[in-house]
Amino acid sequence: QVQLVESGGGLVQPGGSLRLSCAASANIFSLYVMGWYRQAPGKQRELVASIMTSGRINYADFVKGRFSISRDHAKNTMYLKMNSLKTEDTADYYCNAHSGIGDYWGQGTQVTVSS
Repeated sequence: QVQLVESGGGLVQPGGSLRLSCAASANIFSLYVMGWYRQAPGKQRELVASIMTSGRINYADFVKGRFSISRDHAKNTMYLKMNSLKTEDTADYYCNAHSGIGDYWGQGTQVTVSS
């Protein structure tokens, strides 16, 4: 069983920055594809960014050039650095670990971008 705990959300003004963290309960980055998803009120959950076991990274078009995903193997922690935030980035952000042997989600952290 893998546990994921997100942190770092909050209220930020448009144009501001936040860094989200996802702490995993074990060293799983070599076994699981890790991803950040978000879900805005009334909308479906969508992929924001993912990082493969190989380290290959993918971003959704709507965050390219603004968000950066990374991971720290020593700390079993994944990050999402979000710059140039827009009001439309407001959502609950979730950490996900996926592989053929399991699919795990964190509880989410809320990000609100508002002036």
